[in-house]
Amino acid sequence: MHKIKDTGFWILISIGILLTIFLLLGQTLSLIDYDLTVSLGLQESVEEVSEVGIAWAKGFAFGDTVFYLPLLVMGIIGLLKKRAWGLYSMFGALAITVYWPIVSLFAIFIGKDALNLDPGKYVSFSIVLPLIVIYGLWGMWYLYKNRNELVN
Repeated sequence: MHKIKDTGFWILISIGILLTIFLLLGQTLSLIDYDLTVSLGLQESVEEVSEVGIAWAKGFAFGDTVFYLPLLVMGIIGLLKKRAWGLYSMFGALAITVYWPIVSLFAIFIGKDALNLDPGKYVSFSIVLPLIVIYGLWGMWYLYKNRNELVN
């Protein structure tokens, strides 16, 4: 029988906790002090993405703060408690985890002439964002495969 506390479970939870921290620092904090998140390298400046880009970034930050972040936290807590609502919450959060990096990568690709990003960001985004997509897809597969062992 498959044990709930296997390596896959802890990878899922650990990366989920890291994403929670990054969401709090990069998204929620940007709603409070956008310039601080820019200085921390967690958001793009107006020179890089324009005022319209800042508006979109703040819109995503708001959505992440009121929906994605609570869903992710509920997923982590619920899975640790072996509750069905944790499984469903985490699955929903992982779907968002797949969605947003794909949107971001595509926007960067089609907007490369309109954006003024540092060249290093193009490189780091093209590495980190696909890894986040892979985590989200793997996480959904893991939850589906182990659903009976993950809940009471």
